[in-house]
Amino acid sequence: MTSSAAIRPPFNEATARAKVQAAEDGWNSRDPARVALAYTPDSQWRNRDVFLNGRDEIKAFLTQKWAKELDYRLKKYLWAFTGNRIAVRFEYEWHDASGQWFRSYGNEMWEFDDEGLMRRREASINDAKIDVGERRVGV
Repeated sequence: MTSSAAIRPPFNEATARAKVQAAEDGWNSRDPARVALAYTPDSQWRNRDVFLNGRDEIKAFLTQKWAKELDYRLKKYLWAFTGNRIAVRFEYEWHDASGQWFRSYGNEMWEFDDEGLMRRREASINDAKIDVGERRVGV
């Protein structure tokens, strides 16, 4: 597995795709400490209507997220790239404690520092209830 930080800007198609895959792999680990290491210590996030600053807030957010979003599985797709920025679209599936499944769709805009750490993440996400038989991510 490639370390996300080892892939540095400026991006070309191959390195942008590798960066997206590394991010997908990290998030699918559901390990908040591991995921947080891909971001700068002062990284700024917008996730839906939540605004976060720094790795400690990112770790706390992801810990809460994955306590609620059970059996989380994510797929990311490269949308565009230039210089030190990448845009992705994604979908992920999860269920809540009652067993209701959801598919969450969205777009992210990423900006990286010279070392390949993400310093800014903007995410827009929508959730749709699905039946277990409609699952398609990681099934």
